[in-house]
Amino acid sequence: MRGDVWPMVHAERAALIDDLARLDDEQWERPSLCAGWTVHDVAAHLVDTARTTRLGFVLGLAGARFDFDRQNTRGVARERGASPRETLARLREVAARTSTPPAPLDSRLVEEVVHGEDIRRPLGLTRPYPREAVVRSLRLQARTPAAFGGAKELTTRVRLTATDADLSIGDGPAVTGAALALLLAVSGRRVALDELGGPGLATLAAG
Repeated sequence: MRGDVWPMVHAERAALIDDLARLDDEQWERPSLCAGWTVHDVAAHLVDTARTTRLGFVLGLAGARFDFDRQNTRGVARERGASPRETLARLREVAARTSTPPAPLDSRLVEEVVHGEDIRRPLGLTRPYPREAVVRSLRLQARTPAAFGGAKELTTRVRLTATDADLSIGDGPAVTGAALALLLAVSGRRVALDELGGPGLATLAAG
């Protein structure tokens, strides 16, 4: 896998840290786009995933009885500080790390971009993500099975066509829109469906 992903991951972490540093305590407790998680929870999850090593992931998953949701919940509880400032300090500490679970390296980009939007959108914040970061994230999601949070099966039924990048993936009726909206939609964020169009949209929305 290409090691050039890390500068992009680190840039996304730095940008999110800058945005989080401007929030008040009430904003940290707003619901994120991740069901059941607040902005604070998502930030804690990003600390946890930044610390995760290949061995640590396997051991953690076994300890969670191979339940990904349970493993993530435990990670949030472990890394969520007693205050937003404490969690933000932890995020700063891990911002330059290059550890990763046993997954494609571009999954680190998916984590940062999608969870960045999980935090920013409910707060009305926007970020002009580098096009390459979004496109690489979307390409990975399109070849990742649904069981691992991706859209591999979906792309056998629709064609994802970005209007702001040279990218078209899949077979079937087209779903068109900005690459970021496509990425969020295939990652289960239904809020992005309103930003998409095309004859394949109903199929995508149905899952």
